[in-house]
Amino acid sequence: MAAVQVGDQAPTFTAPLQDGGSFDSAALLGQRWLVLFFYPKDNTPVCTKEACAFRDSYEAFAAAGAEVVGVSSDSADSHAQFAAKHRLPFPIVADTDRRVRKLFGVPNPLGFIPGRVTYVIDREGVVRLAYSALFASNEHVRKALDAVGAK
Repeated sequence: MAAVQVGDQAPTFTAPLQDGGSFDSAALLGQRWLVLFFYPKDNTPVCTKEACAFRDSYEAFAAAGAEVVGVSSDSADSHAQFAAKHRLPFPIVADTDRRVRKLFGVPNPLGFIPGRVTYVIDREGVVRLAYSALFASNEHVRKALDAVGAK
């Protein structure tokens, strides 16, 4: 499937979360911006740095009317431990079957490592940012903050 691009209508999805609940992206339509960041794996150096950078900017995203949601193929239990260990205030989707990743067309740039892509989706469901960089964890946060107009 082709990757979702800026200007596209974002696909909607429902998926399990680390707390046993589920996330329904359609529920945010008309309400909040969605910052959806796909990352390869819990507790790896670059992924931990990225998640913690989103944590450290979480209040700025919330003040701008945005919900931050992480996505990786790790289990809900792995996500729960990762979130607790690093005090992550946002939900993390357990995309164990990689369905959400495929829905967005997130690539595997090195063939075996899942890609790191951040999407910013406005209240109408239109993608306003699609940023892919495997090793630039802080840049994902900076670009997402700019896209939502955070101060």
